[in-house]
Amino acid sequence: MPGLVGPVADEREALLGYLAQQRYVLCLAAYGLTDEQARATPTVSALSVGGLIKHVAATERGWLGTVLGRAPDDGADFRMAQGETLADIITEYELVATETEEIVAGIDDLGRPVPVPEGVPWFPHDVGAWSVRWVLLRVIEETARHAGHADILRESIDGATAFPLMAAAEGWPETPFLKPWRYRSNNVGSST
Repeated sequence: MPGLVGPVADEREALLGYLAQQRYVLCLAAYGLTDEQARATPTVSALSVGGLIKHVAATERGWLGTVLGRAPDDGADFRMAQGETLADIITEYELVATETEEIVAGIDDLGRPVPVPEGVPWFPHDVGAWSVRWVLLRVIEETARHAGHADILRESIDGATAFPLMAAAEGWPETPFLKPWRYRSNNVGSST
């Protein structure tokens, strides 16, 4: 997937395209990491790259569950549990993405009301419903926020940044201004 969302034909395609792009760049922060590196918390926060992907997958599933009228759950922890692998977490996230696309494909009107669940302290008390459109924008916002967190964590782990990781993942040729990230045998990546 290139660094930018391609042209879109309509609003639905745009929302799903931008969501897919944010999922991609979030997972890109994990490219080439070991399970231990994905579990690492290299900054003063308790966040890890793998934990962020796990959390965002659960959050997306929760929001689309709200669209379907399911009761909200507590969401996933921000931590990779011992025994969880990065590959398993990414596979689960891909399943969530497929579920989201299927749910949205089955909704004729993105303006359809989505009742605001009661009893959630951070949800508004003066709004009766959001739209499916609003929920998708909210999921894009959440994913983008955590993709930024993951970028910082990844750079703290081995110095790798988004475009060299994208170049490596997609097989871009080296240019004078962009060198694909390379795995080094000492488990330290290079963005140079």
